[in-house]
Amino acid sequence: MIFNQNKLYKNVIGVIFGGKFLHVARLENGRITEIVNREINNRESKEVILNDIINTIKKVHNDTVTGIGVGMPSLVDIREGVVFKPTNIPSWNKVHLKDILEEKFNVPIFINNDANCFALGEKYFGVAKDFDDIAGITIGTGMGVGIIINGKLYSGRNAGAGEFCSIPYKDHDYEYYCSTKYFEEKYGLKYNVLLNRAQKKDKIALAIFEIFGNDLGNAIKTIMFALDPEAIVIGGRLADAYEFFKESMFKTVNTFIYKTTLKNIKILRSTESNISIYGAAALCFEE
Repeated sequence: MIFNQNKLYKNVIGVIFGGKFLHVARLENGRITEIVNREINNRESKEVILNDIINTIKKVHNDTVTGIGVGMPSLVDIREGVVFKPTNIPSWNKVHLKDILEEKFNVPIFINNDANCFALGEKYFGVAKDFDDIAGITIGTGMGVGIIINGKLYSGRNAGAGEFCSIPYKDHDYEYYCSTKYFEEKYGLKYNVLLNRAQKKDKIALAIFEIFGNDLGNAIKTIMFALDPEAIVIGGRLADAYEFFKESMFKTVNTFIYKTTLKNIKILRSTESNISIYGAAALCFEE
């Protein structure tokens, strides 16, 4: 299906699918006007999950919508809009999502990795609006990094650029130590329980977050070596615990060997809870 790529995308839809949770919003002139958040049974068949996505998009869709951007937790052929083996969706192996959604909604569909959508959202709508070279780090059930270079999203051929999470670190990789799975597997604690205990000044919980901050600081240093960005933005569910790990994180970051880089870089916390949805919608603007 061929569309006019010079069209101005004023009213668009952003979709973020995390495997278990689906977030869909309509933006009109850069503001969310309607949003639906719902849980999805990620163990269902490919067809059932696709129908869930389509029906949820229909809830916010209207005749003014001129494009739809979708963020997926997976590698994506961004030219063809093919999604490969998304995290936590076992029934999806290779899904031609762009073709399916364009057939249903008759508007251009743009698909990318969800971490890239986070970075793009921060560039267009968030705390990184004034920077052109950005790394956006999302930390939650997993870890992802999106990259903005010269003001434009850099995805790589398969939306796989920025996969710092898979770099070996200690006896696992960065994702293991910089996500909620670390608390569960290492300490047998759910993240929300650990956060609640830290808020009550529990010494063990505070010590665990201090260790976490050190590991995240090392991940940030790796990103600084690789990209030398102007700004790094931290978001995702784990960012809610920022006050408990920021001191140890900055202590580790400050051991970075290039002092000029340390002096100039900005490390920021995301302030908008729906920023990834904004970023998914902004995929339309990028085109």
